[in-house]
Amino acid sequence: MDAPHKILILDDDTDWLELCREIFTHLPSGPEIRTASSSPRALAMLESEPFRLLICDLKMPRMDGLQVLSIVRRRFPQLRTVVLSGLEDEEFRSRAYALGVDLFWLKTDMQRNSKMFMECLESLLGRDADGGFRGIQSKSLMDIIQMESLSRNSTVLRITRGPLVAKLWLQDGEVIDAEAEGACGEVAFRRILAWKSGTFENLPPEPDRPRTITKPINALLLESAQTMDENANPSSETQFIDASHRKTIWKLSLLMREGAEFVVAVPPDGMGEPEALGTQSTEQLAAWTRHAAKIAKKLGEKIEAGPLSHIAGHNLEKQFMVLPHGEKTFLVGWPPGAAANNLLEQSKKLTASWDS
Repeated sequence: MDAPHKILILDDDTDWLELCREIFTHLPSGPEIRTASSSPRALAMLESEPFRLLICDLKMPRMDGLQVLSIVRRRFPQLRTVVLSGLEDEEFRSRAYALGVDLFWLKTDMQRNSKMFMECLESLLGRDADGGFRGIQSKSLMDIIQMESLSRNSTVLRITRGPLVAKLWLQDGEVIDAEAEGACGEVAFRRILAWKSGTFENLPPEPDRPRTITKPINALLLESAQTMDENANPSSETQFIDASHRKTIWKLSLLMREGAEFVVAVPPDGMGEPEALGTQSTEQLAAWTRHAAKIAKKLGEKIEAGPLSHIAGHNLEKQFMVLPHGEKTFLVGWPPGAAANNLLEQSKKLTASWDS
């Protein structure tokens, strides 16, 4: 069994170091967490033992974080680096990226969006990957935008790809503006979404940013994805990625056309992970779906009503349908105003086409 990776956290605030140690011990891969409260101590530790990741503050006495990163780049080129700073200064951010850091996060953003930050660290601890965006390498930019939208976040996504820099402005989960390669608005959004890899970071929101994009997020993603699909000329090296991409486009199109809010596809226990579109609460909704289906099955057996056809329900926020199709059980969420008499047939149409 491979030894766990090691993370070194450098910060002159010892209370912050202890907080980070406590948080990062919950990373899924179980890395070994080490800390240093001074730059010379951190460099000595890097010389004496192998580390996978350095998380570094910028403002420190004697030798600041930028000096450390400059030395690290020369001496330990394979070491992955993250800046975690309280300095909201674009110049420091630019200088850090010029030194080759993988991610730049503000401490306030890390505390506010700890789940995504932990996913970033876990990705950097994992294997090298040619595709995806550094920080969450298993996810495309479409995934990242959907995560921000579903969380109804207000933020600015700064996306870099080599010398190219782009920005996406989100307000309450909606994309309101974009800039990329000299373009703005929807044109810039489509150009950004075509990028296959790069680095992204969250910047503070700009609530006064003028809105140039008015389409709903799902419509934007679908149109951009369809354009990319039409213009693509896949090579043998990208066929798998393109097939997955087209499948996502098809499911998103189905969701929008029928008017559903989300779909969760739940396989039997021990036969794979649940799959979802339109929600971040995949595991919780899958667990609820399994529980509801088991109760309905037991009730059906007790009153000799036969196998489960479907379960319908609603609350103040949404209507839902639970129905089996093949080996999977599906949970489909609908807006509260959807016509109840059509939901069963619409849900069947969605589930029947889900894996086609």
